Amino acid sequence: MSITLDYVAELKVSVADPVVLAETAEGVRRSVAILSGTVEGPEFRATVQPGGIDHQIIRPDGLNVLEARYALKTEDGADIYVVNRALRHGPPEVMKRMMSGEIVDPSEYYFRTAPVFETRAPQYDWMNRTMFTGEAGRTKEAVWVKFYAVR
Repeated sequence: MSITLDYVAELKVSVADPVVLAETAEGVRRSVAILSGTVEGPEFRATVQPGGIDHQIIRPDGLNVLEARYALKTEDGADIYVVNRALRHGPPEVMKRMMSGEIVDPSEYYFRTAPVFETRAPQYDWMNRTMFTGEAGRTKEAVWVKFYAVR
């Protein structure tokens, strides 16, 4: 048995400026509001609903540990809730360029996700029963994630 990845869709979201919540022994804890967005791909299309948030820990070693929670509304009216955990890191100069708003080639840093989708919609029940992974990129005001089903 071998594992394959099937492209599902691409998420593009606009995000607010980070808000620092606290500096702790684990690192700088901050939150980033998810303002709006879309999902488009061969498996489904959706809009990102208001109220999403990305909680982050920026560790002293430069590793960013992220957990975004947000809701989608598909174009056929289904609700999908997403918990998307991620790791992001790279050379300090690359991360600084990225966060200043410069477009940085994603090959210059590591940004991978492990999304979990949940829904009651029968046409998307397969998402409840499938593991996913993703590759992502970041600019100062936006994030994109390409989702892949693990088969």
